[in-house]
Amino acid sequence: MPRAMWSGVIGFGMVSIPIKLYAATENRNVSFHQLHAICQTRIKEVRWCQTCDREVPWEEVQKGFEYTKGEYVMIDEEDLKKLPLPSKDTIDVSSFCSTEEVDPIYFEKHYYLEPEKNGKRPFDLFMKALVEKNMLGIASITLRTKERLCVLRPVGAHLVMSTLLYPDELRIDPSEDLPEPRVTKQELDMATNLIDLLSEDFEPSKYEDRYRTALMEMIDAKLEGQPIKREKHKADKGEVVDLLEALRNSVSTARSGAKGGRSKAKTAGDEKVVSIEKRPAKSAAEKKKTPRTAAKRQKAGGIGRLPKTSTAKKPGKAPAKAKSKKRSA
Repeated sequence: MPRAMWSGVIGFGMVSIPIKLYAATENRNVSFHQLHAICQTRIKEVRWCQTCDREVPWEEVQKGFEYTKGEYVMIDEEDLKKLPLPSKDTIDVSSFCSTEEVDPIYFEKHYYLEPEKNGKRPFDLFMKALVEKNMLGIASITLRTKERLCVLRPVGAHLVMSTLLYPDELRIDPSEDLPEPRVTKQELDMATNLIDLLSEDFEPSKYEDRYRTALMEMIDAKLEGQPIKREKHKADKGEVVDLLEALRNSVSTARSGAKGGRSKAKTAGDEKVVSIEKRPAKSAAEKKKTPRTAAKRQKAGGIGRLPKTSTAKKPGKAPAKAKSKKRSA
C-alpha cells in the first residue's frame, strides 16, 4: 500500500468523512543524471551565495518575494502557517455541478481517496450519490501550504480528487466562441464523414510510450555492447494542395479497412496525397519480446528510477558553482 500524502475529512453538509489521499498517477519517464563528460562523475548541485562567496546550507535558506528589481519581502514558515486556510485539514465540498460543466482544460493533478475504517459507510454513500446524480463535487483543499480548487468524482471503483486551475492560470478562454470556418459544405461533410469512419471506443491499453520503449532498448544495447540501430523514417515530400481531394483519398483509405494513424498513400501519376492509416496495437507476445534488462534493474513500479548513490566527500578546493537537476527524456 502506498504512503498517504494527506489525511483529513471530507466536509459534506453536516457529515464528516475521514479519508486519506494518495497520488493517482506517477511519472514513468526515464530519468538521467548530469555527468562530467571527462571522468563520468556526477555533477554536484551547490547552493552558492555570490555575496558571501560560499556554499549555503539548507538551514540558512529562506523564501523571498521580489516586489521590485533586487528588493525582497522575506517570508518564513511561521508566516505561512498563520495564513487563514479553512481547508487545511478538510476537503470542504461547497457545491455540485454536472460533469459536462467542467472543461478538462481546468484539470491539473489527480489523487484518489480512501476512507478510514470509521468512515467507510458515509464514504460509500457519498460515492453512490454522485454516481446516481452524475455530478461532481466542487471543493477546496490545502496541499503543501497552498489552497487549491478541486473536484470529487467517481472513477470506476475509486473516488478521485482532481485539482483545478483557476481561470487566471489559463492562457486561453474556453468560453470563447469558435469563429466561422472558411470551408465549403462539401469539405465539412467529407471531414465529418472521415471522423465517423475513424470513430471507435477508446482503449488505453492499445497505446504505449514508444519513445520510452525505444530508449530502454537503446540503453540495454549499450550495456551489452551492441551497435545502436538507427531506423530511417522518410518524411512525406509531397504537399497536398487540394484539401477536398486529400479528404476523399483519406475516406477511401478508411473505408478499405486501414483505419487510424497517419501513413503515405501512393497514387497513380506524380500526385502524392497524405492519407490516414492506423498502426495496429502490439500483441501480448510482441510486447514480451521488448528487452527490459535495464528496466529490471530499476526499482519496481517506476522505469528510470535509479538507486541513490552515496555523496562524494568535499574536495579541499571550493566546489564548482555548477547547478544541475535531473532531466527527463
